[in-house]
Amino acid sequence: MTDNKQLKYDKAYLRMAVEWAKLSYCQRKQVGAIIVKDRMIISDGYNGTPTGFENFCEDEEGYTKWYVLHAEANAILKVAASTQSSKGATLYITLSPCQNCSKLIHQAGIIRVVYSKAYKDLSGVKFLEQAGIEVAHVEI
Repeated sequence: MTDNKQLKYDKAYLRMAVEWAKLSYCQRKQVGAIIVKDRMIISDGYNGTPTGFENFCEDEEGYTKWYVLHAEANAILKVAASTQSSKGATLYITLSPCQNCSKLIHQAGIIRVVYSKAYKDLSGVKFLEQAGIEVAHVEI
């Protein structure tokens, strides 16, 4: 695929991730993720509390509760519970991944990560690059 065509697809999938982020109940930050393999969406996710918990991500002081799952973690866990495999897939995410999620991305076999906004701490991105994963910052 030509770079121009790839960029067109990257932006389209990122816009879908932005729409997915709007499903999050989190007040501080809404993040969306889409996992694509062979030009098919195989998973999606947004940040939020685990199944069975109340949909409030922040405590009374406005801090994010420790057990809130990040969008990419939810998308990876959704793949794990399905018959699909994320090996060789691309992850599209509205915010660059944190350190913990970067480990999950690497272990899930994802080979490319495209994000639209940079998180204040880019150590997760640096880890992915060290792991040989292609990382692209694409603004939409």
